[in-house]
Amino acid sequence: MALKVAVLGATGLVGREILSILAERGFPASETIALVSRKMLGAEVSFGDAVLKAKDVDEFDFKTVQLCIMATGDPAARKYGNSISAAGCIVIDTSRAFRMDPQVPLVVPEVNAAAIDGYTKRNIISVPDGQTAQLVRTLKPLHDAAGVSRVVVATYQSVASEGQRAVDELWIQTKGIYVNQSPEPKEFPRQIAFNVIPQVDDVMDDGFTEEEWRIAAETRKIVDNDIQVVATCVRVPTFVSVGEAVHVELAQPLSASEARAVLRESPGIVLIDRREEEDGYETPVGVVGEWATYVCRVRDDPTVENGLAMWIVADDIRNGAAMLAVQCAELLLNKGAFSEALKV
Repeated sequence: MALKVAVLGATGLVGREILSILAERGFPASETIALVSRKMLGAEVSFGDAVLKAKDVDEFDFKTVQLCIMATGDPAARKYGNSISAAGCIVIDTSRAFRMDPQVPLVVPEVNAAAIDGYTKRNIISVPDGQTAQLVRTLKPLHDAAGVSRVVVATYQSVASEGQRAVDELWIQTKGIYVNQSPEPKEFPRQIAFNVIPQVDDVMDDGFTEEEWRIAAETRKIVDNDIQVVATCVRVPTFVSVGEAVHVELAQPLSASEARAVLRESPGIVLIDRREEEDGYETPVGVVGEWATYVCRVRDDPTVENGLAMWIVADDIRNGAAMLAVQCAELLLNKGAFSEALKV
């Protein structure tokens, strides 16, 4: 036996990025298999210098691989996740399907790496979306330094997290407007081109959207269950990356200067510590393809005791689910989860 990895949903935006990162970082698999649903059978995807021909997930024997990274939507993750894990294959899932399951660890390696040990309960590991990942990467060092008690976050989310059809809709609407074509919303509740939509996912009975609920719940599960979090999620007409305006209340005093010093030494974070008007922050366009979470404009919030305000931005595909999945695979590797396979 040798270490073999399957990527389910390999032709999607996240799946392709996972394959790219696995190749770039030299993950030591003897074979990497691209899996898709039957309707995508035969599609080809890049894997480093190689090209993989996608195989049918329904015909695949998961007893032949040690790791499956699922880059699918929630229904497919629920359909396949349990049976894959029952076959003895460790599952890393990028969807929402298992995130709040108390028996499934929700992991951001720079924040709660030790939690990954809980995968043995169900043989499944879950990772959050990019908007939660970049938030908790920033909150964790501040929480360790002074105790985060409350967070108010407004997210400005690109269309990429909704998949290729959402990206295509933004592109088609943008072109159409220039030739006087009326936009026809399909993937979003309103026109997305040249617009801002204050709704990401379905609206619940209390007025919050499911996305806003998830960010709060996932942040508590990853960092600390006692943190109060309120989110407003906004869809913006950018193709990739998520920006977040974040206000943090701390239990103990921590000045903006001290917070910058803490963040500067934190893993996965690039702190932009300049106040010049033209060069003191990063934007969604500027971080496309980057690995890090960029934290900018850290300042004292004078309206609350022990308050900070800041701007956070990251590529939500590369720095979000795709990178998190590969980081978790590397963490499992370092913990010896694949030691038997690697002996051969």
